[in-house]
Amino acid sequence: MFNYKQHPGRRLINRKVHIDGEPLVSIITPYYNAQKYFRETFNSVLNQTFPYFEWIIVNDGSTDEDDVKQLLELAEKDPRIKVYHKENGGIATARNLAIEKSTTDIIIPLDADDLIEPTFVECVYWSLYANPEASWSYANVVGFFHQEYLWNKSFIAKQMKEENLLTCTAGIRKKDLLEVGCYDELEKHYNEDWVLWLKLLAKGKYPVHMNWYGLWYRRTEEGVLNIVESNEDINKRAKKIIQEAAAKVDDKIEAIEFPRYRIGEFEKPRKWEWERKPILGDEKIKVLMLIPHMEMGGADVFNLDLVSRINKEEFEMSVIMTNPGNSTWRQKFEEHVVDIFDLTTFLDIKDWSAFIHYFIKSRGIDIVLISNSYYGYYLVPWLRKEFPDIGIIDYVHMEEWYWRAGGYARTSGVAGDIIERTYVCNEHLRELMIEKFHRKPEDVKTVYIGVDEKEFHAEGIERGRVKKELGIQEGRPVILYPCRIHPQKRPFLMMEIAKEIKKEIPDIVFWVVGDGPELPDLEEAVRKNNLTGTVYLLGRQQDMKRYYRDSDVTLICSIKEGLSLTAYESLSMGVPVVSSDVGGQRELIDERVGRLVQVLQDERKDFDKREYSREEVRRYVDAILDILRDEDGYEEMKEECRRRIEERFTKEKMVKELEKEFKEIKGGRGKERRQKVWEAVQMLPNLVDDYCTLFCEYYKRDLQDEKIWRTMQITNDNAVQELERIYNMKTWKLIEKYRAFMDHTSIGNLLRFIRDQLLKFIYR
Repeated sequence: MFNYKQHPGRRLINRKVHIDGEPLVSIITPYYNAQKYFRETFNSVLNQTFPYFEWIIVNDGSTDEDDVKQLLELAEKDPRIKVYHKENGGIATARNLAIEKSTTDIIIPLDADDLIEPTFVECVYWSLYANPEASWSYANVVGFFHQEYLWNKSFIAKQMKEENLLTCTAGIRKKDLLEVGCYDELEKHYNEDWVLWLKLLAKGKYPVHMNWYGLWYRRTEEGVLNIVESNEDINKRAKKIIQEAAAKVDDKIEAIEFPRYRIGEFEKPRKWEWERKPILGDEKIKVLMLIPHMEMGGADVFNLDLVSRINKEEFEMSVIMTNPGNSTWRQKFEEHVVDIFDLTTFLDIKDWSAFIHYFIKSRGIDIVLISNSYYGYYLVPWLRKEFPDIGIIDYVHMEEWYWRAGGYARTSGVAGDIIERTYVCNEHLRELMIEKFHRKPEDVKTVYIGVDEKEFHAEGIERGRVKKELGIQEGRPVILYPCRIHPQKRPFLMMEIAKEIKKEIPDIVFWVVGDGPELPDLEEAVRKNNLTGTVYLLGRQQDMKRYYRDSDVTLICSIKEGLSLTAYESLSMGVPVVSSDVGGQRELIDERVGRLVQVLQDERKDFDKREYSREEVRRYVDAILDILRDEDGYEEMKEECRRRIEERFTKEKMVKELEKEFKEIKGGRGKERRQKVWEAVQMLPNLVDDYCTLFCEYYKRDLQDEKIWRTMQITNDNAVQELERIYNMKTWKLIEKYRAFMDHTSIGNLLRFIRDQLLKFIYR
């Protein structure tokens, strides 16, 4: 759920930023009696992570002395701000004056009541730098205040002639503005920004569409847009101006839309020349995290816990993402981290290495921490070649034999001679890293992820609320199955367990909390097996504590886990866990807090196989029944669950341990080894540079199949017709073949949508 209250500019961050060199971008703002909202705009500009800007504000004849006074007072706070005064003439005249006074090659119009995310200017600058043929760069928009909405539409030149898909705020090349005569000063109030875009398009110029929400557009009743739309005469004249400008636009003009999947032949890592001094001083230890995305999941919880709980007085955290996706947790991270970049939303893959290289230099990064970023692992040798002094470490959550011969554990092992320390979430994985992937014992350390024992505590949470909401009798026993509905979690084994337990406890209830690619199949299975009143599919939930509180046992029957986050949470809430004996689960769960059940399937052969031996199903059933029927021992087991978490498995312990590690690396631990490895890779520059091409070729291979690629062009409007065509072409098996691949690549979200729609088509 998007939080419209979490807008940028609510406060001034006051980072200690060092500005080196001349400005590279000019932000221009018309100002007319704008005191009411301007302070937030002011904060959002000064909070920018890219400090190389000048901010030209044109007071367009403001009539309120207090407004002008505040403007001048704020302008004195930063030398990058320049204020000019003129008689009132409207937005177009004020912007043109600001363009005339600007000293840089990139202009960013920003209205005095709108807001920009902290990384907006930085992303605009580099997206234009990397795409010199483009004339402007813009981001998706959050409408807020009197109206709330998310605006993310693909750029279509033909549609631009009928509807303005853009706001005024973008990074525009000054030379192109001058070529089209800047803003037309035809009327005091009209759609001057829309006309500008049409004028640029008429000259054959096109934009970069960055696919992230970078601008917050304040919708007020007194705004210019509202004035134009509500006044019939003004609206009529504005439409005529638009029609005249639109007539000159070629419908075939296309934007550069991100994410796009342009991969050349064996793209080697590159770097941009950047000689300015780091913007951050040495007061803090600076850690850059390379992660895939910001979605719901155990690895993402670890990433969020680290950036949110680490001591901000001693550490500066930054995050770069390398996998396309919705990143539904981005706002959670933004509460704690200023530097957040999703490379897929504003750069081609060929430029990712250059941006990371620039970022390390511009921030003076001390440590690079890789957490489940496949691209990050393939960049490791090159990073060491380029940076002899930074620490390179990683955190591995599990091995995955069904995916790429071990998943991230394998890539960590391959890079183990360069990665100076790997942290793992359990001892089982540590031993595997040493035995299977040949890591040195001293280079692998277990740091348990843990749980927030204060948040996940039964005390203070009313029991029975969820049952009441669902209309379930208080006395009915509940088995909680909290996970992503994915082959790894074996949701159809859960179904078999539910069927068998129901035979012995007819009023048993199973709560399935989560969503995922197999949810449609599971919904159909519940109907076919007449389990509608037994198995409740509750979808993804924000507050899991209520569900633990009303549950009697938590079930985890995955074919693969590291050390399950849900196991931590359940024990912290005093709920026993019945789990498959995989990964590090036995380091947390034993007969005092639950039961472990042997996995009788083969991970490689049986992944997503929906046939289970009667013996394995029966073992789960017996384990659950054993706990539920032991009335005398159940309360004692609940207390032991809580006690175990408090003694060994808290998030506070995890963060303190990593803080200690970061300090030791910054203090010089491993410096001699880093130097030796750096000297070694200097002798193999071509081989090191070429190593990263393996990722690009792998990624390109994943996208080669034309039928799969064509699914990326499907829109919601024509999805049913296109899906029917796909189904008739018998590509269903092809999509099934890519099922495991779906969760690890850029097109995963769309493929899941297609698969769900196909199921609906089949069963309609």
